[in-house]
Amino acid sequence: MNKAEMVDALEVTLGGRKQAVTAVEAIVELITLTVAKGDKVAISGFGTFEKQARNARTGRNPRTGEAVKIKKTSVPRFRPGTAFKEVVSDTKALRAFQAAAKEKAASTGAVLTTASTGTAKKAAAVAKKAAPATRTAAPAAKKAAPAARTTTARKAAPAKTAATTRRTAKKA
Repeated sequence: MNKAEMVDALEVTLGGRKQAVTAVEAIVELITLTVAKGDKVAISGFGTFEKQARNARTGRNPRTGEAVKIKKTSVPRFRPGTAFKEVVSDTKALRAFQAAAKEKAASTGAVLTTASTGTAKKAAAVAKKAAPATRTAAPAAKKAAPAARTTTARKAAPAKTAATTRRTAKKA
């Protein structure tokens, strides 16, 4: 999900596109400025954003192999919270989280699914376009599996004839 898709998803909940854009930009700006100052942003259940200092060190130029001095710098760091880690790693926790989100959305009258914003329609269209390619790839995979069990000499011949057949079909 990118920033535009996030705005689309929040549009229904917040009551308009302008409010959604303002909210997303305000959150990103607030986190960026706070972390740049050196403060921590902790969102319970989600994670912590903080500034981490990296000491000066000596690196190597991969092309020449010569030593290169790397200056001291600061980088942003995100540490996910335990609830976030659990939802990402466990499918049961994910289902429970989705059910809770739907229940919360139903009680507030908002719709949090991406289907209402059109992103699900876009994803379905992409999946539909990819589906024919997947169907054609599946028989090829089935044909390749038996060839892998045979000797090397036999394996090369069928693959070569299949490739030449495709080329002649494309030329015609």
